[in-house]
Amino acid sequence: MARTASLGSGNAAARPRASKLTKVTEAGAFENALPNLDRIIHERMRLGILSALAVNESLSFNDLKKLLQTTDGNLSVHARRLEEANYVECMKSFEGRVPRTEYKLTSAGRTAFERYLDHMEALIHAMRER
Repeated sequence: MARTASLGSGNAAARPRASKLTKVTEAGAFENALPNLDRIIHERMRLGILSALAVNESLSFNDLKKLLQTTDGNLSVHARRLEEANYVECMKSFEGRVPRTEYKLTSAGRTAFERYLDHMEALIHAMRER
């Protein structure tokens, strides 16, 4: 449950009225500021996966797991979500008898990631101008 700052007790008419941009909850502040932010990407682990794949042609499951310092289950869940959004492609193969899972950023994923970075840069720029 999100918390909001208390404006104190007393008559509501006596309290100053906050604008929609300044009166936001802790949990919803960022989402309210940028309603077009891609919620699939805006999650720490998925952002990490896309960032790693953006600078590498492809990465194995184990490489991503080590790089992001996460568990098999956590990486699997987030990679699947990105795959369902068509942001990453998952290729499965065998090296001898050992299964190998490789991930690659799709063109749709690269476009979405670049759009996400543009939104973040705009937010940073707006905050620095204040």
